Amino acid sequence: MDTKGRLVAGSHNRNEFVVINADDIGRVTSVKELTGQICQICGDEIEFSVDGEPFVACNECAFPICRPCYEYERREGNQACPQCKTRYKRIKGSPRVDGDEDEDEFDDLEHEFDYNEYEQQHIAGAALSSRGIGRTASGITTHSEMDPSGVNSEIPLLTYGQEDDTISADKHALIIPPFRGKRVHPMPSSDSSMTFPPRPMDPKKDLAVYGYGTVAWKERMEEWKRKQNEKLQVVKHQGGKGGGDELDDADLPKMDEGRQPLSRKIPIPSSKISPYRIVILLRMAILGLFFHYRIRHPVNDAYGLWLTSIICEIWFAISWIFDQFPKWFPIKRETYLDRLSLRYEKEGKPSELAPIDIFVSTVDPLKEPPLITANTVLSILAVDYPIDKVACYVSDDGAAMLTFEALSETSEFARKWVPFCKKFKIEPRAPEWYFAQKVDYLRDKVEPTFVRERRAMKREYEEFKVRINALVAMAQKVPEEGWTMQDGTPWPGNNVRDHPGMIQVFLGQNGVRDIEGNELPRLIYVSREKRPGYEHHKKAGAMNSLIRVSAVISNAPYLLNVDCDHYINNSKALREAMCFMMDPQAGKKICYVQFPQRFDGIDRHDRYSNRNVVFFDINMKGLDGIQGPIYVGTGCVFRRQALYGYDAPKKAKPPGKTCNCWPKWCCCCFGSRKKTKKGKSKDNKKKTKNREATQIHALENIEEGIEGVDSEKSALMPQVKFEKKFGQSPVFIASVLLENGGVPAGATSASLLKEAIHVISCGYEDKTEWGKEVGWIYGSVTEDILTGFKMHCHGWRSVYCMPKRPAFKGSAPINLSDRLHQVLRWALGSVEILLSRHCPIWYGYGCGLKPLERFSYINSVVYPLTSLPLLAYCALPAVCLLTGKFIVPEISNYASIIFMGMFISIAVTSVLEMQWGGVGIDDLWRNEQFWVIGGVSSHFFALIQGLLKVLAGVNTNFTVTSKAADDGEFSDLYLFKWTSLLIPPMTLMIINIIGVVVGVSDAINNGYESWGPLFGRLFFALWVIVHLYPFLKGFMGRQDRLPTIIVVWSILLASIFSLLWVRINPFLSRDGIVLEVCGLDCN
Repeated sequence: MDTKGRLVAGSHNRNEFVVINADDIGRVTSVKELTGQICQICGDEIEFSVDGEPFVACNECAFPICRPCYEYERREGNQACPQCKTRYKRIKGSPRVDGDEDEDEFDDLEHEFDYNEYEQQHIAGAALSSRGIGRTASGITTHSEMDPSGVNSEIPLLTYGQEDDTISADKHALIIPPFRGKRVHPMPSSDSSMTFPPRPMDPKKDLAVYGYGTVAWKERMEEWKRKQNEKLQVVKHQGGKGGGDELDDADLPKMDEGRQPLSRKIPIPSSKISPYRIVILLRMAILGLFFHYRIRHPVNDAYGLWLTSIICEIWFAISWIFDQFPKWFPIKRETYLDRLSLRYEKEGKPSELAPIDIFVSTVDPLKEPPLITANTVLSILAVDYPIDKVACYVSDDGAAMLTFEALSETSEFARKWVPFCKKFKIEPRAPEWYFAQKVDYLRDKVEPTFVRERRAMKREYEEFKVRINALVAMAQKVPEEGWTMQDGTPWPGNNVRDHPGMIQVFLGQNGVRDIEGNELPRLIYVSREKRPGYEHHKKAGAMNSLIRVSAVISNAPYLLNVDCDHYINNSKALREAMCFMMDPQAGKKICYVQFPQRFDGIDRHDRYSNRNVVFFDINMKGLDGIQGPIYVGTGCVFRRQALYGYDAPKKAKPPGKTCNCWPKWCCCCFGSRKKTKKGKSKDNKKKTKNREATQIHALENIEEGIEGVDSEKSALMPQVKFEKKFGQSPVFIASVLLENGGVPAGATSASLLKEAIHVISCGYEDKTEWGKEVGWIYGSVTEDILTGFKMHCHGWRSVYCMPKRPAFKGSAPINLSDRLHQVLRWALGSVEILLSRHCPIWYGYGCGLKPLERFSYINSVVYPLTSLPLLAYCALPAVCLLTGKFIVPEISNYASIIFMGMFISIAVTSVLEMQWGGVGIDDLWRNEQFWVIGGVSSHFFALIQGLLKVLAGVNTNFTVTSKAADDGEFSDLYLFKWTSLLIPPMTLMIINIIGVVVGVSDAINNGYESWGPLFGRLFFALWVIVHLYPFLKGFMGRQDRLPTIIVVWSILLASIFSLLWVRINPFLSRDGIVLEVCGLDCN
């Protein structure tokens, strides 16, 4: 298809396909390299043992066969080698079969009865689908008829019983007798004593000719050693620390490093975690005593206040339990990037690292500046990862020509920026933040040309910024006739709510290279179709569109999604994630790798807890020790198959051994036998159901040009069921079949372009499972929590990766109003999940979600409910001070001990969390303060808005109005925007300050005996005021640079001293007018 231009737009529903100044997209092919020895039965690669040796089933002839086929042959076949027909001996780690009783060379009780280690269906399926196996006229199974290239030249030619004079003496071997029936694996023979035909041997010849000892063993060993030496080569990764080629330990082979795990868990030291757990248990006990005392000692003259406080405290305790126990098993993780290179990057060979598709989402370029998005894209294009393995997709959900033009400028600047980053290994690779950092940029730089090229690059970037700023200034005024492109074509997205889908490949095709002649990663612009009357599901819908587009164009097995303001701060971030995803042992069950969020541009004191350090450094580490962290919306690497709604792979459990020890009539085992049968039937039903969800369906209507799909594998289910799940796109369904990614072989550019437009059409998801079981889940504005929750319910686990250098950095709203609205959106999403069918309180039982992980998800959706008791509890001090009542009766010695124990346990728990979490006391205190501020404002309004939206269908919005702004550093911090969210905390602040003034004046008026009861009420009120202090500071702004604390204390002290002055007026007698007798007799 010759497109002769740039932009491709169209609508599948309207049968439109328009090419606007677009060039031809080259053919995308998938190349799969196979290395190592191949099993001659199923075609799989033969694995290596723990010691680094290749698996050898037959010690006589070393006929190449993989371990699953060896296990199948011993369990279901004739238990003999297919080549030399020698009976297989039991290898350590294999289950015992009939005839192994006399083999006492080793004890292996652990695997003696492990019959289900390799499932029969997997072996047979692999043998049928991965290799062509036919039969000759005599019934002999051969490979050459179906796949001539599959014959290994090193395998001796086969004869039957007698030698062939036409074959050289060193190529003689014997074959298996013909099988009865068309089977890959022979069924077990009923006669266990069956003997095989004798083999004639010439005593003058070497025994190796007849399969005894070895067959061409010397040549095979030399070839194997040569391949091992290639694998042993240590690859010096770019940016790695230099060192000698020799290892420190001469006894340690180099290959051991490449075979070791790519990551490891680092448990918290017992000296820190054990006291922490003990204190939690003590705190639980003290909490029980506290409630026992509080409930048993009501305040009769203030029963309403006492009852309110009891209800609030019980809810706080429940909330604390949901928050605390998911932190019971915190762990840390460590990755080994050098081992990743050793395993997947061989010197002189193409990289075997898995491809990654990276998603960047943006909506409104006026609210999300194009320069910020451009920096994010540039950091992705310059990432330290193989260029041909990276594809960047930018979703423009606002169809803005400003974003399109800015991305065009970015792609041009990337031709200069990417080679500069990789040449000098700079960090970070977002130019705005690289040139703005206040560090010694010459440290560790030895290239003489670095200073000159850096200055030139900085000038290039400044010119690039000017061009982007010019585009932004031009976009402020929209022409009446709408925007037009450079060739005069009207911009297809002039109507934001009614436009076709648009796709533009900026980089990665048509021979576009950087200034040094090297290839660049793919950069693709995507704007999905929007029409009136369709539900588009905001960000979740845009992300699902990117999943489908990327599956059609590049189909990488792993995905990374970042917000447009989150750039890659660590160029090795993708490698960090691959250390978990590509780990051959633990990587198969990982659905995503979540990185912590770090932010730039936040004031030093972090007044409104924007960094959220307590959550990312304490809570997430605790979840990582259970089933993994929750998905937080950005900075997350996904497994594509997990997003498709598949279940996690399950390990086959060994069968129970209880009933094998007793007769069938034994009453002790009868119940367990019966239970086992029922359990098996239930498991079979569950397996059948899972198989229906995961099996591959038939592809009857694949368009012309889509090849490489296994017809036997795809014929297991009808096409209709697959279309109901993934939509009516045969090209996309073909990509789903490829578990390891890649575009189906033979896909033409015409079919790719047509299907790419098709899968982003507005009606594509109708009557499918997109947003329900597949992709990002709909139903909440916080689609991230819901999506991660569904994956964990499917049995997957996630991983929390915290590299020393933060992987991603973004920007956060630092003024009070924007921060409150951000928290409002999060809380509203939690309320929507709480009132939906996906609520973790009742959804997902009997699946793969662990109990403590469920506790965490429950806590993440019920926390907005805390706003009600928190509002009441913060108002209680003012009411107590104004009425002279209190929520606690006169405290006894026993009560004082319980209260002190409660406060001490809270403090000790926080201190121990700071120790193992690495969090400072400032961060902990700011988090505590904003928990109160957000709880009485954003969470309360989110609860109301969520109830109105879910129950009454009423959508309410809280507008933000900008009032004033200051210039200078952190000017946004002092930007005041009035919003209704400010009303509740301001009210609480005012009434508590009034309560303090009234309480102090009342104590002064009543005498010294009233000061004792006043201290409890004052402490209660001051606790509220101190927690709301950042709110008051943000509300008052700079006040002409006068510190807010001075204003607050001035008002408070002025009120107190005014009352004191009234009380101790020196011009009035304390006892009133004294009348004395003058001594004169007036009469």
